[in-house]
Amino acid sequence: MPNTVVELGPAKFVRLPSEGIIAAAVALALPRRPRIVLASVFGVVLGALTLVNALDMGFKQYLGRSFNAILDWSLLGDAESYLEDTLGRTATLAVSVGAVVLVLLLFVLLALATVRLSNLLARHPGRATRGTLIAGVVWITCSSFGVQLAGGVPLAADSTATTLEIKARQVKDTLHDEAEFQKVAKVDAFGNTPPDQLLTSLRGKDVVFTFIESYGRSAIEDPIEAPGVDNTLAVRTEALAKAGFHAKSGWLTSATYGGSSWLGHSTTMSGLWVSNQQRYRTVMASDHLSITKAFQKTGDFDTVGVMPGIQKGWPEQSYYGLDKVYNAFQLGYKGPKFSWSTMPDQYALQQFQDRVHSKKPADGKSRMSFVILTSSHQPWAPIPKMVPWDQLGDGSIFNAIQKAGNKASDVIADTTKSRQEYGKSVQYSVTALTEWLERYGNDNTVLVFLGDHQPIARVSGNHASRDVPISIVAKDPKVLDAIDSWNWTDGLRPAHNAPVWKMSAFRDKFLTAYGSTPHPKTN
Repeated sequence: MPNTVVELGPAKFVRLPSEGIIAAAVALALPRRPRIVLASVFGVVLGALTLVNALDMGFKQYLGRSFNAILDWSLLGDAESYLEDTLGRTATLAVSVGAVVLVLLLFVLLALATVRLSNLLARHPGRATRGTLIAGVVWITCSSFGVQLAGGVPLAADSTATTLEIKARQVKDTLHDEAEFQKVAKVDAFGNTPPDQLLTSLRGKDVVFTFIESYGRSAIEDPIEAPGVDNTLAVRTEALAKAGFHAKSGWLTSATYGGSSWLGHSTTMSGLWVSNQQRYRTVMASDHLSITKAFQKTGDFDTVGVMPGIQKGWPEQSYYGLDKVYNAFQLGYKGPKFSWSTMPDQYALQQFQDRVHSKKPADGKSRMSFVILTSSHQPWAPIPKMVPWDQLGDGSIFNAIQKAGNKASDVIADTTKSRQEYGKSVQYSVTALTEWLERYGNDNTVLVFLGDHQPIARVSGNHASRDVPISIVAKDPKVLDAIDSWNWTDGLRPAHNAPVWKMSAFRDKFLTAYGSTPHPKTN
């Protein structure tokens, strides 16, 4: 069984497995009781490997990587929550129960099947021995001469043993990576920088960092998604220019793909490559300086977070250096959910304006805001629509829009529709954010917005990059002059050949460009 959806095909299931031939030979040599025990164990191992292959398929399809047996079990709970928000509690309960039953049946039936096969071999030792020897000779011959089936699939297979080896190495590498990353996280080029030497050229500015969910390179370059998104970026660039705002844009390569947005957030802000959950926990427990924390450390900025996707306690607030955080339940929303998204981006931005941005910080401080937008989260159905800003109220205006929208189940099942609706969701989020800036931004506003990761492989493609767009928008020409050496593209749409950096490189480049002096911390 392959571990990717794209490799599924009849040829994969007519190969000669070396492990099966070896197991047959061993079973023929053993007495009855040890043979049955070994056959049962072999069946359970096959069940476990089949489960791992299925998880690999899902992770590669959604997150662009294989399942990690050490780190990824916790994500299954997140997947359940996502299904509940998308399909409802009843459907999620049915799916969860069905999945558990299928896994149990997989282990039990494969164990029973291998015991039955071993008994069949034992009842016909002569023919079984000849058959095993012939199969072994054929396997060695086909392996030696590289005999292949249709599509270049080798007839002689050893994929089970290879999978075991890969997973064992993955466990070893994961444990080693955890220890090494703890050392890396203790080294910080700006860890000992005095407050008066941080972000000196942004003092007095109104700085807003915004992540747009699943806003990836595919939205700008995919033939199905790009036309609408590119037109939106062009229209919004022109509208902002009329309001006095100008932008420069480039690309960042995200540390995650298809999901786990918090890895993209933390990588951008920390300057560390936070590519898995263990690294994330390490960073959140560290004092490695984040960009947002640097603003707080100056003592000249009030720091606020607006997180409509947060629906429970969020201890990460301390790491990010946010004085105040507004979660999904603190923004007064009375309208409907849009699948996973608790509220439309336009509403969240208006609440940010009313509760935060329109109010002057105390003690003559400036403000740094950290805003996470969620409307472009999969499954991209139903999608909100823009409404007049002065009619947003408590969000009830979105009831009719939500009811008239697509059903999540219809979009999930259709790849083309998923790609189309994904593009529309990005258009909505970009429009909402840039209209907010056009409407409420001032001479001191500096908006930095970017994607957290590419959408899932079913939408972005099986060989898509991990790049996401990033833009810096401001009225003050000095803000964009400070990054002139970056060679970013003018406007909201980065050119295809615009510079591409690892997402973890952004922190140091940003801090340096805006007046921060490195004072390294090494332990």
